[in-house]
Amino acid sequence: MKYVLVSGGVISGIGKGIIASSTGLLLKTVGLKATAIKIDPYLNVDAGLMSPLEHGECFVLDDGGEVDLDLGNYERYLNVTLTRGNSITTGRMYQHVIERERRGDYLGKTVQVVPHITNAIQETIEETARTPVDDTNEEPDVCIIELGGTVGDIESAPFIEAMRQLRRRAGRDNFVHIHVSLVPVISEEQKTKPTQQAIRDARAAGLAPDLIACRCIQPLAEATINKIAMFCQVEPMQVLAVRDVESTYHVPLLLEQQKLIDQLRDLFRLDAYNISPALVTKGHQIWSDWKKLTTSQERFLESETVSIALVGKYTNLHDSYLSVIKALEHSAMACQRKLKTVWIDAEHLEKATLDSNPEKYHKAWQELCTANGVLVPGGFGNRGTEGMVAAAHWARTKSIPYLGICLGLQFAVVEFARNVCGLKSAQSEEMDAQTTEPVVIFMPEVDRTKMGATMRLGLRPTIFQENTSWSRLRKLYHDAPMVNERHRHRYEVNPKYVSRLSDAGLSFIGKDEAGERMSILELKDHPWFVAVQFHPEYLSRVLRPSPPYLGFVAASAGVLEKVTAENAARQTTTVNGDAVHGPGSHGLTNGVKSAP
Repeated sequence: MKYVLVSGGVISGIGKGIIASSTGLLLKTVGLKATAIKIDPYLNVDAGLMSPLEHGECFVLDDGGEVDLDLGNYERYLNVTLTRGNSITTGRMYQHVIERERRGDYLGKTVQVVPHITNAIQETIEETARTPVDDTNEEPDVCIIELGGTVGDIESAPFIEAMRQLRRRAGRDNFVHIHVSLVPVISEEQKTKPTQQAIRDARAAGLAPDLIACRCIQPLAEATINKIAMFCQVEPMQVLAVRDVESTYHVPLLLEQQKLIDQLRDLFRLDAYNISPALVTKGHQIWSDWKKLTTSQERFLESETVSIALVGKYTNLHDSYLSVIKALEHSAMACQRKLKTVWIDAEHLEKATLDSNPEKYHKAWQELCTANGVLVPGGFGNRGTEGMVAAAHWARTKSIPYLGICLGLQFAVVEFARNVCGLKSAQSEEMDAQTTEPVVIFMPEVDRTKMGATMRLGLRPTIFQENTSWSRLRKLYHDAPMVNERHRHRYEVNPKYVSRLSDAGLSFIGKDEAGERMSILELKDHPWFVAVQFHPEYLSRVLRPSPPYLGFVAASAGVLEKVTAENAARQTTTVNGDAVHGPGSHGLTNGVKSAP
């Protein structure tokens, strides 16, 4: 097993996740099977109960794991399906060791951070690294390990010590360390001292980086590279300049241009490694498709822009909706359009804001009214929900393409119930437990007392109902009888109101296996009014956009018929049985899951 450790210095949020994902992608292009692990040095067992405004999006995996958003990056770049085991936190490791201590596994011993916690970290990494994550169903060749936070943080110390030991444990030629640092520009001069100090801190902790990835606004000057190389005891070629680029999808190209894959080939001695010729061919095809799709963004004209109004609750931190934005980007590239995301705080659409801050109110409505499409994503709590209802009403009545995700489905139902079915008091029990018209209710089997990991989570089937061949969305799923998508919710549409809503024209075209839970709704006589209870953004890939997002962006750009026709005609290109490109290859056909 080969390991690539990606750590960071100077500041957090420096881009370790994108660099880790890009490194894994480049290793896949030469035919290696890659997996990835994220280490988060916080005491939470998982990311399920963390505020999206503080920590960003909570990403959900097939097995229901609620994890850090970087695992979403790994899945999107590496085209793999990870598990909750790929997320390691301080809380999880301490919980594991304490449970073993209570069982008596350490009987007679004093349980300590070293060696017990550090050994548990290494054992967990080694076990997880061997778990198959792609369609080959084989043990991966290389594991990318991203160490969250900043080297030098107190909470990171046990993990840094574990990584020091893992390097020795893995053996020579099997461990490469990339340290990501910041090169700020002050008075037009690129400053190297922060990077020098970051490398000094890493070495003091027992880690000697093989490669230094320098985040910078502009390309590094040759003098800057030479200075970093001299004072950090590496060769100039080992200093990688990761400058700001137009899109994060360009980062793999940037690293490839600086011969990162050649350096990894030498450090891992890959020339002596037995790589399957079929996987080499597949890797070359993936890289060709990646370059073709991502570089095409640069040629889009302003007239080819599609504007999407994202009406949400957590718009102050865009990472709260990272997977949503990525899914929109994947679809925009497939539609050959430049994406313009218009961030609208749902509260600003409410009449209360008109009284308190009319400028914000009118600005929000002006942005909503001029957007090509309206998207209402998931969320929790009462704040801003009436603004979401207003956004859904605008899109429905003005024939503007609409996509509702999770909470966006629930409030599309609330809006329709109020304004079409005449249920003026229609509401979700989440917002008003005493409502007389609960069109959205708490799911009966969900634990009302325990919060962590008690929602409906993970990959679940949705069955398309009879007489839904007219559905625009179903066509993008290749008219499959069922699809599997990832869920994360505690509330659902009240089955008691389904007949009344359906009779009024709100078609629930997708339901669960029992036909009791509403998973997809669609309006028949509308350019695109679709809402889903699941989160399709979690399964969207750069080379394989999510069908709900693809249809929504295509409708917003006025090319839905063209994209649907291309999707129907396209024979998905495969190499060694794995779909490597082409929108529409997503989801399930005849109950069999497509390649992840």
